[in-house]
Amino acid sequence: MFRKILIANRGEIAVRIIRACKELGIKTVAVYSTADRDSLHVKYADQSICIGPPPSSKSYLNISSIISAAEITDSEAIHPGYGFLSENANFAEICENCGIKFIGPTSSNMNSLGNKRNARKLVKSLGIPVLPGSDDIGDNEEEIKKAAEKIGYPLILKASMGGGGRGIKMVLTPAHLSQAYHQARQEAQSFFGDQDVYLEKFCENPRHVEFQVLADKYGNAVYLGERDCSIQRRHQKIIEEAPSLAVKSAARKKMGALILKVVKEINYVNAATFEFLLDKNDDFYFMEVNTRVQVEHPVTEFVTGIDIIKEQIRIANGDRLKIKQEDVKIKGHSIELRINAEDPINFKPSPGLITNYIKPGGFNVRVDDLGYCGYSVQPYYDSLIAKLIVYDTNRLGAINKAKNALNEFEIGGIETNIPFLKRILNDSDFISGKVDIGYVQRFIER
Repeated sequence: MFRKILIANRGEIAVRIIRACKELGIKTVAVYSTADRDSLHVKYADQSICIGPPPSSKSYLNISSIISAAEITDSEAIHPGYGFLSENANFAEICENCGIKFIGPTSSNMNSLGNKRNARKLVKSLGIPVLPGSDDIGDNEEEIKKAAEKIGYPLILKASMGGGGRGIKMVLTPAHLSQAYHQARQEAQSFFGDQDVYLEKFCENPRHVEFQVLADKYGNAVYLGERDCSIQRRHQKIIEEAPSLAVKSAARKKMGALILKVVKEINYVNAATFEFLLDKNDDFYFMEVNTRVQVEHPVTEFVTGIDIIKEQIRIANGDRLKIKQEDVKIKGHSIELRINAEDPINFKPSPGLITNYIKPGGFNVRVDDLGYCGYSVQPYYDSLIAKLIVYDTNRLGAINKAKNALNEFEIGGIETNIPFLKRILNDSDFISGKVDIGYVQRFIER
């Protein structure tokens, strides 16, 4: 097993990875920007090293600084978490060339699946349905306009690289296309360092369903069921659940088999998430593959009993996957709620000093967080400060547990979206499961 792992990330995911490493007896190295010197991941790691000023481009996206930190601390491996460099094939390749194990897929895997254009072509060739799109043309405004006329409006412009809802723009009419095109490219360049975008036909009021996969280098692979991520605002997920009310056992097995076919076709290694839209006729359409661990991985851990971060580390270490598909049993129901530092009414970011911080507790209540009393939430990064995850034997029990936990969660000094989450949990449509990706906007407009 690895002796020392560097975590090339910050916030709650860095803390989560550090805890998993400690449980495996592995030393950890935290990297941080000058703005994050008081963060929990810096406090919890065995070593820490500053890699630059607050802007991500000069710290958490600075490949040379991160590689140097790994070499200086004699780290054998790097875990990228999610976001930042986690889906950067160039970074994975540099790690490989420097003799540092990248805890994730190979650069070749990323080039096959991390680029959404390439992924759409691959999965389509292996029998997974995709929505009409502009896969086969270049990222040129004139070609995009021609493709849009051929596909038909409304459309979605998407960044070819990255995820997290960034670089996505809705295009309702031809008049909106040019502005949306330039905005999507600019956002894609800012977040992922790659401005390539493509078009996809808009699917009306679908659910957002994703499947978690683990695979080792020996050809063993399993899917760990699905998550429903339909509760989202502006393509940013707010609440996630496992399993999905909309996915029946037969559909789960069918989709799982197709996904594993793709995984084995390209010899994929480590964790991945295959994301789909599920329309009103219960038909699946491929969206993308996230070649990394997901923010919402804890709900899958609760319903399967499988520690995804530890499995990532073991796979990267060269261990065989001990889990077989018949071992994966979906039990009970889990819900994750993202606690953001933002105004609960207008959703503007609310950075600042946390003056009071009381976490909820109880049986099967989990909080993955980065905050504490006296911590200053920084304005430079994502507003996520905590994830509240609950588990119960059924969905209604999980909802009730989530309500109680939110009532116990106290964060003072900054605004958070906790009041907004409470409103959703008490909404009859949410409770009955009548949701899709347009649910939150309709809820806000009532």
